[in-house]
Amino acid sequence: MHPGSQEPRGHSPPLPQPRGDSSTTVLKALGGAATAPVPLALPRTVDPYGDDLQLALYVLYELHYQGFDGVSDEHEWNPALLALRGLLEQRFLEALRTDVPPQTDADEALAPLLVEPVGHDESSVSHYLQRDGTLEQLREYAAVRSLYHLKEADPHAWVLPRLHGRAKAAMVAVEFDEFGAGHPEDIHAQLFADLMTDLGLRTAYGHYVDTAPAEALATVNLMSLFGLHRALRGALVGHFAAVEVASPPGSRRLASALRRTGAGPAAARFYDEHVEADAVHEQVVRRDVIGGLRASEPMLEPDIAFGVQATVLLEERLGRQLLGAWRDQRSALRTPL
Repeated sequence: MHPGSQEPRGHSPPLPQPRGDSSTTVLKALGGAATAPVPLALPRTVDPYGDDLQLALYVLYELHYQGFDGVSDEHEWNPALLALRGLLEQRFLEALRTDVPPQTDADEALAPLLVEPVGHDESSVSHYLQRDGTLEQLREYAAVRSLYHLKEADPHAWVLPRLHGRAKAAMVAVEFDEFGAGHPEDIHAQLFADLMTDLGLRTAYGHYVDTAPAEALATVNLMSLFGLHRALRGALVGHFAAVEVASPPGSRRLASALRRTGAGPAAARFYDEHVEADAVHEQVVRRDVIGGLRASEPMLEPDIAFGVQATVLLEERLGRQLLGAWRDQRSALRTPL
């Protein structure tokens, strides 16, 4: 553990600021204010990938993780809020199923992620940061990614009770590594907090929610959406596979970028760890988690493929948002650091 780093989840974060009608309804309910009845449907004009819907979902999902300062834990199962969450999830999932290309073979969905581009990939955030990124852009990237990495592997743990046999044993083995293999200082979430300390960022859980664009919230919400629904267990396995397959080469480039900009040893260590660990995890997930799930529940293979492709879709959206801002010489955050 970095000597200057603090436990990121020692306290629950404050509620964020609303970004529209749906998030206002949620935040007023959690803040104790009277709210209008939950709508029976959402207006078709609500953007499934937009700030309002994604923030509302993020806040509702966080009730299952760390909660919020001053908000009763009883709200986790508030029937009215769960009903609203269902409407938001339905809109988000409908958009994903519309925008994701049809694919029924998990191996074919993963195949593009197994091929490294020749030369510099202009659409890749890690390629850009390795070659051209500034220290400030790396700080912005870390702030955005902190929404997930400070709870790394937690959303995927929800799939464990829903697996059995070979798939379950393999998934537990990978998660054991993600959670530090018995050493709290090596928990990947703690390693990311150490990275943030080296970059001069606040390590408190959820600190950068208000600065994060909708595209970043969507990548985090996807994991929670898949994790909280047993019916989407195959999609969660597909998401996990996509993350593990893409991690080693991307992490190698990010470690290089951090060293080039003088970010500090703890910052580089987080990605160094992922280069080594995820190269092993990728093989285990493809061979034993997906292989085991395919053998025991073959009807879930289209869901696994969907999970892979939905992950790629939202990561590409976030990448375009980040790169567009940085190439225009402006902050990629809603409010600069």
